[in-house]
Amino acid sequence: MASRTIRFENGFNGELLLDEGSVKIGRTPGGAAPYDMLYGALASCLYATFLGILEKKRIEIEGTEIVVEGEKRTEVPTTLKTVHLTVTIRGTDKEDAVRKSFDLATKYCSVYQTISHVAEMSYELHFA
Repeated sequence: MASRTIRFENGFNGELLLDEGSVKIGRTPGGAAPYDMLYGALASCLYATFLGILEKKRIEIEGTEIVVEGEKRTEVPTTLKTVHLTVTIRGTDKEDAVRKSFDLATKYCSVYQTISHVAEMSYELHFA
């Protein structure tokens, strides 16, 4: 089982400690809020899964931007109600194959699948 340590000092001022460095959490300058980290985990897991599929298909892209938007429920617990990803992919002429690869990535990404159990998930792809 993987583990990570998060230390908090003086209220909601913390740091996620990683082997490669750390991430500030909370009210410290530059600190990430909990949903910032959740959205970051979603986008990075989905992108890593997507890249793995592209590599197997020998499809190259120059880069990608993923904007994650979420709406929380009003009732307690205020879990996510909806999550929408706007994905812009640069540097490919194989749009159909890339679309199919991204669709597969949503099925294989563990973070996407975990969140999909509490929220309605959607995405749109754009090519630049």
